[in-house]
Amino acid sequence: MKLELLSTANFLVHLVRLGSTISEAKLNEFKSSLVEVLRRRYRDHWFPEKPFKGSGYRCIRNNGRMDPVIAQACEVCGLDPQVIHATFPSELTLWIDPLEVSYRIGENGSICILYQFTGLNEPWKPNNTKSFFSSEATTTSLDPLDNNCSDTLRKMDYLLDPRKSVNQLAAYISKV
Repeated sequence: MKLELLSTANFLVHLVRLGSTISEAKLNEFKSSLVEVLRRRYRDHWFPEKPFKGSGYRCIRNNGRMDPVIAQACEVCGLDPQVIHATFPSELTLWIDPLEVSYRIGENGSICILYQFTGLNEPWKPNNTKSFFSSEATTTSLDPLDNNCSDTLRKMDYLLDPRKSVNQLAAYISKV
C-alpha cells in the first residue's frame, strides 16, 4: 500500500506545485497528510489478493467539488482546500488499487496508469517524468492507452501553468 499511496501523493502534489505558489515545506506537509489520511481510510479496504475489491471506495474524484479525502488532508496540514482544488483539472479521477494507481483527466479522457508494481520499490515521482514519459523510453507498455497518456503527461507541465486556466487543460486533454 505504501508505494501506491506515495505515488498518488507525489502526483497530486506535483499538480499543486505546477498550479500554485505554495511553499515546498507546506507541500511536503500536504503530501505527508495525504498519505496518512489515505492509509487510515484504506487500511480495512485493501485486498492485495483481490485488487479490484473495494476499488470504488478507493477512488478519488474531483469534479465540481473537492474530494473529501483531499479536503481532509488539507485541513490536517492547514492548507485552504479551495486553493488546492483550484490547481487540479476540473475533472480528475484517481483509482488507487493494490499494485496499480491509475487516473483520468476529463470525463471522457483516457484512463492512464500512473504507477504499476514491477518488482522495483519505487513510487511514481515527478522527477522521473522525463525518462518515464519520454518517447525515447523503452516501450514495454502494459496499457494499450499508454501512448495517449505519455503525450498527455508530457504536455501537462506546460499546460498546468499558473497563468493558464485549469479548465483549458481539461478541455485540451478531453480532445486528445
